[in-house]
Amino acid sequence: MSDKKECGSCETSSCSAQKQKPDEQLEEFLERQALTNQMCKIKNKILVLSGKGGVGKSTVSANLAVSLSLKGKQVGLLDVDIHGPSIPTLLGIKNPQIMKKGDKIIPLEASPNLKVMSIAFLLGNPDDPIIWRGPMKMSMIKQFLKDVEWGDLDYLIIDFPPGTGDEPLSTAQLISEDRKAIIVSTPQEVALADVRKSVNFCKQLDLPILGVVENMSGFVCPHCNEITNIFKNGGAEKMCNDMDIPFLGKLPIDPELVVTADAGDIFVHQNAETQITKPFHNIVEKIIENNNE
Repeated sequence: MSDKKECGSCETSSCSAQKQKPDEQLEEFLERQALTNQMCKIKNKILVLSGKGGVGKSTVSANLAVSLSLKGKQVGLLDVDIHGPSIPTLLGIKNPQIMKKGDKIIPLEASPNLKVMSIAFLLGNPDDPIIWRGPMKMSMIKQFLKDVEWGDLDYLIIDFPPGTGDEPLSTAQLISEDRKAIIVSTPQEVALADVRKSVNFCKQLDLPILGVVENMSGFVCPHCNEITNIFKNGGAEKMCNDMDIPFLGKLPIDPELVVTADAGDIFVHQNAETQITKPFHNIVEKIIENNNE
């Protein structure tokens, strides 16, 4: 866990929150300092991105968070897919009761090692649409990072909507240290074309890329376990080689994954030895190894 002190007593001379900037109002400085103080308690921030919708990014985020928590890591899972939050459904969280402690929002504890926060927790009716422009999104994301009582974490997994819009841009700018990206794709070229944009998005923001996950890489027959490549195979791995970025692994389509997701049961927790859980655990091991743990 982090051993850093509260802002104001931190001895790290290079910390940007030590002093007020010349062109910064006092209120802005105190807000930036509070955000930095929160993020200093989190060792690794992982932004889970996708260039295209429908590639299983939220499913990967949820299973990644649970897998890390099952390995004894202290994990937070933040859902900032403001217009289509699906993390609560994937985790089976219904009718959440959000608590506050002073100025802090208390995240839900999905398990002893996993804390969760989503915009869906703040909606009176889950069917109500959220119609917000960029500044409103920025404000909400800042509040989730600054005012949620995450505490000391090994990992904060952040699930985004597809594309390179306000949500990932705002978060990458607000979190300046110890953050990396995982990009989720499917094998076909129509998805990979958008993934390349996400890769270049990360490079422009100096956001290190942990690697790419090729999801839906083959269909697992529920009767014989044979894998059929519906969406082709290996496209993401080839793209990674071409763009000189890490490739984390392939995850096949498994019908049981859909069943467990709709039921709110995390797949890697319910199914220990299947065609998809084995490569998923391999991906998690690569992530832990990359972070020198």
